[in-house]
Amino acid sequence: MTVILAAAAILGFGYLLVSAVLRRIPAAPLCLPSDPIPAAWPGIVDANVPLARSLSADERQRLLRLVQLFLSDKHFEGCGGLTVSDEMKVTIAAEACLLLLHLEGPCYPALRTVLVYPRGFVPKIARSPQTGEIPETPAPLIGESWQDGVVVVSWDDVVRGAGNPLDGENVVLHEFAHQLDEEDGAGDGAPVLPGSALRTWGRVLSDEHDRLRRDVDHDRQSVLDEYGATNKAEFFAVATETFFEKPVQLEREHPELYEQLKRFYRQDPARWTPPPPS
Repeated sequence: MTVILAAAAILGFGYLLVSAVLRRIPAAPLCLPSDPIPAAWPGIVDANVPLARSLSADERQRLLRLVQLFLSDKHFEGCGGLTVSDEMKVTIAAEACLLLLHLEGPCYPALRTVLVYPRGFVPKIARSPQTGEIPETPAPLIGESWQDGVVVVSWDDVVRGAGNPLDGENVVLHEFAHQLDEEDGAGDGAPVLPGSALRTWGRVLSDEHDRLRRDVDHDRQSVLDEYGATNKAEFFAVATETFFEKPVQLEREHPELYEQLKRFYRQDPARWTPPPPS
């Protein structure tokens, strides 16, 4: 038993050490494609991703290059009878790549597959190993991020979330924030950051998550969706949605949180010109 406990302790220490090292590895620069961008893509992004209308011409071009890289590396699969079109792929990829626009790291390195349902979906629930019974069917979901390289989204909700860029709800931004959070192997609300920045983020994350939990407990309004109170991983995903879609209000109500997200994403959406109507 002593040997087993010692081995477990060594493995646990090794995981923590690797996780800590991963957080501090400088990101390798992205190697973006140079092939011609398909003629239809700018129109798809302009029509379906209103947030992209706030970007400069250089940023829009970089976003399209990131979409090229994303689509060359990730597999899309339709579920529930859905056939995934090029428009769907470009829309989802563009939303996901907004998060990467000024980051230097790889393009979601752990992600292999994006599953797309036509609408909200119910995850498969295994029988309980104790009773053999199937638990009560949960409510339909609009998105999930798995640590084994899969993101799942509902197309109806992709369109709804992207179409209103000012409501603070965007399933693609939410699920791909989880992917960034999980790049070091731990979905804990702390993405890959250098040591000093990680310590600051950890403090701000704890303080702001606790504040949201208190707001929810006391029925106080917040610019942050109450789902972010669930845990720190969900807080980071919700904060990311809010940062891009309600940046001015987030900066006003949570200036320290806004500043940390601005430093991580290297973007300042509170200074953007609001996206013009389509």
